[in-house]
Amino acid sequence: MSTQYTNEQSSLVILDDLISLARKKGAEAADAVRIQGASTSVTVRLGETEEIERSEAHDLGLRVLIGKQQAFVSSNDTNPDVLEELVDRALAMARNMPEDEFCGLAEKSLLAVEFPELDLYDDTELSAEAIVGMAKEAEDTALAVDGVTNSEGGGGSFGHASIALATSDGFRGAYSSSSFSVSASVIAGEGLGMERDYDYDSQRHFTELKSPAEIGRRAGERVVKLLNPRKMPSGQVPVIYGDRVSGSILSHFAGAISGSSIARGTSFLKEEMGNKIFADGINVIDDPHRLRGPSSKPFDGEGVANARLDLVEDGILQCWILNSASAQQLDLTSNGRASRGTASPPGASTTNLYMEAGDVSVSDLIKDIKSGLYITSLIGFGINGVTGDYSRGASGFWIENGEILFPVSELTVAGNLKQMFLNLTAADDLEFRHGTNAPTLRIDGMMVAGT
Repeated sequence: MSTQYTNEQSSLVILDDLISLARKKGAEAADAVRIQGASTSVTVRLGETEEIERSEAHDLGLRVLIGKQQAFVSSNDTNPDVLEELVDRALAMARNMPEDEFCGLAEKSLLAVEFPELDLYDDTELSAEAIVGMAKEAEDTALAVDGVTNSEGGGGSFGHASIALATSDGFRGAYSSSSFSVSASVIAGEGLGMERDYDYDSQRHFTELKSPAEIGRRAGERVVKLLNPRKMPSGQVPVIYGDRVSGSILSHFAGAISGSSIARGTSFLKEEMGNKIFADGINVIDDPHRLRGPSSKPFDGEGVANARLDLVEDGILQCWILNSASAQQLDLTSNGRASRGTASPPGASTTNLYMEAGDVSVSDLIKDIKSGLYITSLIGFGINGVTGDYSRGASGFWIENGEILFPVSELTVAGNLKQMFLNLTAADDLEFRHGTNAPTLRIDGMMVAGT
């Protein structure tokens, strides 16, 4: 399978031929992307295999441009006759589309000419039986934790994928990636007193994946700690975002500095370029070239060269997240953050986004809190992107006199993201586990609504 799904050169030949045909038939410019992949995922529950799913994807997308008109078509068939019909359909659609003054290929001078080696691909193949064994071990270990009473299941997966992109301006690039994961989700308690929690890990390389036993043990220990939660009265207190949920704060920030949001004027940060939006010492970085990173890529979705972006330096906002279209709307230059699929125009998004670790331990972060909330789970999405108003359901643990004492639930935390950013303190426990990562965060002055 690894040979089939990493044959990047054959994909580029198909894309070159497709673009050449589109140009011959009347396209002024064109680009094309091919995404191939295969994955196997498994779910087990109470020792029995519930689901084994095998999926394969062979998707190809073509964009054609005639003046300021563009159209997108996609297919999973690379038969020459089908591809010719694809080109004809794309051109017919483009001629009937309204003009878009900001559409077009990326500036030729911005295209990547060198591709860094990011070590994203591991050719290890796991049989369905091996993945079942991982999932069962994770679940069995979780169920063995004293206090765990039931299971929502153990899981495991692995997959390989390749992405190839070509443009009529001469860009040709391709890369392959792999992913491996294991998870467990279990229940503690009985009747109306039941609680659930989980743990999981996902890695590019199999040898870096945490053991199923470790994942299961952590899932079991976490859920037992949640038993018998209390309800708390409302009040304004410091709130700690544990490292499992702290990345959500960074995700709200990323959405607010998306070039498309800024161009539309729908972001609460639209007037803040060059201003202090975070507390002193806060640095936020987006790095597409992180080795083995979950969102790493050697070039962006338009073929533009990408590199590390320092989005926030010492609390000051430095730049937007831009693809070619949003950059044109703002009279700026793309900074290599285009993302795309096979059937829609490129958008703009972050890659490996993270907030740098602070210089204070988690214990020191909470030691002066007389009463406060330590959040381990968030519910809902009550965010107003225009005003920055923030409201989400939360559960976790209550802090008194600098100590985490007992579980709490059915709370709502509210504030405004602009003030939350300014009142934020980062701990020193940053770990890179997802596409968006942040250390444990403390935000003072939050409103917590309870009973």
